[in-house]
Amino acid sequence: MAKQTLDPPDSYAAPIFKTLRRDPAYKAVSGVMEQHILSGRLKTGTALPTELDLAAQFGVNRSTIREAIRQLEQEGLVERRGGKKMFVALPGLFDLAPRAARSLIMNQVTFQELWEVASVVEPAAARLAAERIDDADFAQLEANLAACRATLETADLAMAAQIHSGLDVEFHALVARASRNRSLMLAREPFSLLYRPALTLLQKALPQSALRNVQAHEQILNALKARDPDRSYSWMHKHLIDFRAGFLKAGLPMDAPVEALTGHLSTAVNALTENFS
Repeated sequence: MAKQTLDPPDSYAAPIFKTLRRDPAYKAVSGVMEQHILSGRLKTGTALPTELDLAAQFGVNRSTIREAIRQLEQEGLVERRGGKKMFVALPGLFDLAPRAARSLIMNQVTFQELWEVASVVEPAAARLAAERIDDADFAQLEANLAACRATLETADLAMAAQIHSGLDVEFHALVARASRNRSLMLAREPFSLLYRPALTLLQKALPQSALRNVQAHEQILNALKARDPDRSYSWMHKHLIDFRAGFLKAGLPMDAPVEALTGHLSTAVNALTENFS
């Protein structure tokens, strides 16, 4: 009697499992440390053990720990104080916003997309600010507005556009700060930074837009002083609508990627860095 053979099931014809991906040891270490920081087990301000101690705890060499720490530093999760001592840090806008903005640039985000988000977030920030703003916020907004008015008297239009665009970004950031909503502040900052090159282009093309910008900021500040959430929301929304109208009037394409309008990727990135200096 002939011996029968069984064919393997069809499911065995192709591999079932994927090859395991093994990340470098330093990434595994930084991943574990990041989890401890984000979960709160390692709180902000906590001093980290020495490289030697961490190497012993993880069972790796010191060079692995050094690379892991470097990655955590880049993410703003740890900071160096007084030489070599490392401490758990709270990532701030200076750490997160430029990195996120660069990602938006590299993904070919357009000004239309930035405007669509800003037209939702900025009025919401103004509404919240009207309910929570304090005297210190008012003082900073007043100083910003005075500086903006001063740019209207600057004879060098190119220089005035550069200065004014930076002050505009600051004004909106101050309103967002007055909202006392940290999630909103962090969410809006990357696209807010990318607005600066756009504002500079707009004001160079339409110098009269600077006066309209100042007038809109005056109305927003007056609404905030009245602690009127609806009026604050409305004026901020009008301000964003007016910006889009001016952009189109200047012949600047809203559907163009940020990089295309700013000339080169490095131009936009430099604008981000300058704004945080």
